[in-house]
Amino acid sequence: MLIRLSLIAAAALSLAACQSPVEDTPPQPLPTPHMTPAVTQTGPLEQREPDTCHAADHIGVLGQPASVIPTLGITRAINVVEWRGIEPQEYNPQRVVFRLDAAGNIFNIDCG
Repeated sequence: MLIRLSLIAAAALSLAACQSPVEDTPPQPLPTPHMTPAVTQTGPLEQREPDTCHAADHIGVLGQPASVIPTLGITRAINVVEWRGIEPQEYNPQRVVFRLDAAGNIFNIDCG
């Protein structure tokens, strides 16, 4: 029994020695709010049309919390993409896309 406890203690110590210490990683800076420039891109994957959703009309909300989006009175399709979130891959040139930073503020507006 004593040998078994000694082996368990030795195994626990060796596992503890293998673990790396937890490092404090500094927080990443939030992205700077910006409008995506109008782009006409043709190719096999997508075709973009310049500001067909009138995203520039909402430039005043850049840097504001996402809670202002419902107050904008947008009648066309919208998409709100959270920080590092997943967004639909089908391109809709009439849809307004609001992209949020890690704090939940709007940092980009474009069509898609």
